Amino acid sequence: QVQVVESGGGLVQAGGSLRLSCVASGRIFSISNMDWHRQAPGKQRELVAGITSGGRTTYIDSVKGRFTISRDNAKNTVYLQMNSLKPEDTAVYYCNAEIRVSIRGAATDYWGQGTQVTVSS
Repeated sequence: QVQVVESGGGLVQAGGSLRLSCVASGRIFSISNMDWHRQAPGKQRELVAGITSGGRTTYIDSVKGRFTISRDNAKNTVYLQMNSLKPEDTAVYYCNAEIRVSIRGAATDYWGQGTQVTVSS
């Protein structure tokens, strides 16, 4: 069984910083892509940032230069450092990991339960 658990959300003033963490645990053979998504009230979930197992990163335009995604493959962990936060960054942030549980198994997406980030103006 695989679990994906996020942490690090909270309430912060505009201009502040937060660091989100996401740990995958359980029966894991390999992890390829790890992503952060977010969903604000009344809006669709969107991909914020992604990182491959080799360290290649992608970001949506609205967070470029402010957010940094990184990962520690030895710890099956992905991070999202969020600086210069804005009220429009307020959302529930979800971690997604593409995981294979065996050498023969197909990769499957696993989601965390989400962590709330609230940025006050």
